[in-house]
Amino acid sequence: MARPRKFDEERAVDAAMEAFWAAGYEATSTQDLCDATGLGRSSVYNTFKSKHDLFERALARYMERKNGELAELLDSDTRTARQKLRAVLQRIIDEEFIRHPDGRGCLVVNTAIEISSHDPSVATTLERDYGVRLEMIRAVIESGQRDGDIAPDGDARTLAHLFIASIGGIRVSARAGVGRTALEGVADATLTAF
Repeated sequence: MARPRKFDEERAVDAAMEAFWAAGYEATSTQDLCDATGLGRSSVYNTFKSKHDLFERALARYMERKNGELAELLDSDTRTARQKLRAVLQRIIDEEFIRHPDGRGCLVVNTAIEISSHDPSVATTLERDYGVRLEMIRAVIESGQRDGDIAPDGDARTLAHLFIASIGGIRVSARAGVGRTALEGVADATLTAF
């Protein structure tokens, strides 16, 4: 009995996500997507309409996973707000040096750098994703301010922007060859603003 098409689409989106993540949008050819997904060219286009459509679905899948991981780190009841934020920064550093030592970085950051300035649809998706992360982080900061773990005089939204900017900076710096020790220092310095 044949597998349901939905299952095949999800597997194909996951495989395409890996291909785009490894090489970027522009450098990933249709043939690369066929090789990654195991689908023929006509199946790719019949199922996903275009390379761009498949990319948007792959990017959405990546964002869903990463935001799920972020929510899991931030939802811990046993750690203080500052500890939660430091755990997020540590996860980012670990991803750059342990989980993905191939230097592929973050698909969201890569996409923002590569194509968001000339692709309004992708720019809108990135903006929406940024808003989701901003609100999760802002909520943790406000919680820490109420608990006395984070200084109450800082604007929580501004601190959340700073935190996200630090994450992006850590990711880009890692790709530029900055070492783990230096980035650990950046993570610690970021939290001194809190």
